[in-house]
Amino acid sequence: MSVSTGMSGGTDAGVGAVIETRGLTKRYRGGQLAVDRLDLTVSTGSVFGFLGPNGSGKTTTIRMLMGLIEPTAGSATLLGRPMPRAARTVLPQVGALIEGPALYGYLTGRDNLVRYDSADPAADPRTRRARVAQALDRVGLTAAAGKKAKAYSLGMKQRLGLASALLQPRGLLVLDEPTNGLDPQGMREIRTLVRELAADGTTVFLSSHLLDEIEQVCSHVAVMAQGRLITQGTVAELAAGTRGRLAVTTPDPGEAAGVLTELGVADVVVEGDRVTGEPPVGRDTADLNAALVRAGVRVRAFGVERASLEDAFVALTGEGFDVAG
Repeated sequence: MSVSTGMSGGTDAGVGAVIETRGLTKRYRGGQLAVDRLDLTVSTGSVFGFLGPNGSGKTTTIRMLMGLIEPTAGSATLLGRPMPRAARTVLPQVGALIEGPALYGYLTGRDNLVRYDSADPAADPRTRRARVAQALDRVGLTAAAGKKAKAYSLGMKQRLGLASALLQPRGLLVLDEPTNGLDPQGMREIRTLVRELAADGTTVFLSSHLLDEIEQVCSHVAVMAQGRLITQGTVAELAAGTRGRLAVTTPDPGEAAGVLTELGVADVVVEGDRVTGEPPVGRDTADLNAALVRAGVRVRAFGVERASLEDAFVALTGEGFDVAG
């Protein structure tokens, strides 16, 4: 669905945390625990990535934040106001795209946006057409504005839903899997748009199951798994707190793998002439290189690669991750 209400007055610029939850919990009928005691803090001006595999509780959390469903326990504030109690005051300052856009298939893309804007009591009808045209241009749909929405591809519908959230200035933009259904070029365009919005002062809260998407566009990240918050912080801090993998390029990969395993290197993987593994704690990597040379292994390249967000996720959860979607 798409939540896109107009902005009445300015945003609460003095609020340090745009989103804050304490002990936020959602248990569905039948006992399923979707979100378990979530403590989350999203600072003003950040591009905050909400990261986790499908089914980890991301969308349920967003629906509670937007006042669409009631939490079982705990609290949530948006722009410093309690949700869902202050929804009427807060939501006019928030643009959101949740679980895909709700569109009228028999209307054109342009007329869908006109209808959204007309439902906004704060929207000035005198500037409606110009704002609709600008929103369509920002998401690359100007050429398809006259086409009926039922003929749109999934990616085009996703763009149109995002355009509906951009009809008015927003203090906070909440996006649930915004690149879902987009081709690589469309994904790049949406990432660029998110960066532009952030540069204009909009706080962006972006949920995704794509690690590379979060790593490329976000300044901060929270990692969810099975309804629980694993960690949160800056993207750089999260990756920096994880040890990178040792990587050796050699024409003798079998021999290199054997030597490294004997020296305590874990999870040794051989791919062609490249051998990687987890270096042992407390051991100087220069000693590993020297041991390879002494064993007669011809080393063409040797080093420890920079840890990625994927490495951090695996280290934190012990689980793999769907990087490509």
